[in-house]
Amino acid sequence: MFEFGGLTLVFFILVLVVASLRILREYERGVVFMLGRFWKVKGPGLILVIPGIQQMVRVDLRTVVLDVPSQDVISRDNVSVKVNAVLYFRVIDPAKAILQVEEFLVATSQLAQTTLRAVLGKHELDDMLAERERLNQDIQQLLDAQTDAWGIKVSNVEIKHVDIDETMVRAIAKQAEAERERRAKIIHAEGELQASEKLLAAAEILAIRPEAMQLRYLQTLSNIAGDKTNTIVFPMPGELMNLMMRPTKKAD
Repeated sequence: MFEFGGLTLVFFILVLVVASLRILREYERGVVFMLGRFWKVKGPGLILVIPGIQQMVRVDLRTVVLDVPSQDVISRDNVSVKVNAVLYFRVIDPAKAILQVEEFLVATSQLAQTTLRAVLGKHELDDMLAERERLNQDIQQLLDAQTDAWGIKVSNVEIKHVDIDETMVRAIAKQAEAERERRAKIIHAEGELQASEKLLAAAEILAIRPEAMQLRYLQTLSNIAGDKTNTIVFPMPGELMNLMMRPTKKAD
C-alpha cells in the first residue's frame, strides 16, 4: 500500500513538472503573473510556470503587419475620398503591452484608423496624391508617440490607395489639362519675349555698323542662291541711279 502511494506521489510530481514546463521561441516572451500579480518577464527557452499559482501570457516580439481598413476621409478642400494603409509595428516592452492595454492588436488597429482620418483630414487632395511620403511620416510619428505607453514601436506607415469618385477624377483631369495649357502659353510668351529682345539688340547693332548690314545682305543672298526655283531681284542703290541719270540730263 505504501509502495502504491509512493508511486502515485512520484507520478503526480512528474505530471506537475511536465505541466509546469514551457518552451518559448527566440521571438517570444512570457509575461508571468504570481497569484494574479505581475511577477516578471521570462524567455526565451525553457521556463517553469507553477500551475494554479502562476499564469503566463505569450507575447510575440516580431514585427506585425496590420492592414488598416479603408477609411472615409473628407479633405480640407471638401473632397470625399477612401483611403487605406498598412501599419508595421512590434512590441518592445511585453509587460506594458499586457498590463497597460487590453488586446493591444485591436487597440493599435483602432488607433491607426482614427489617426489616419485625423491627419489626412487636415490636408488637401493634392497633398494626399503628391505628398505621400510626408503624410506617412506624420502618421507614423503620431502613432508612435501614442503607442509608446503600451510598449509598442510603430516603425512604418504606408498609404496604399487613395480612391476618388469618378466625377472628381474627370474634374482633376480637366484641371491638369488646363494647367498644361497655361504652362504652354507661358513658355510660348517667354520665347516671344526673348526673341524680341534678341531682334532689338541685332537691329541696334546693324544701325550702328552699316557694313554689318551689307554682310547680312550678302549672307542672305548666299542662302537663297542655292535654290534654283527662287528668283533673285537685286535692288539698285539710289546713288547709282543718280550717276546713270546725269549723262541724260546733260544731253537734254
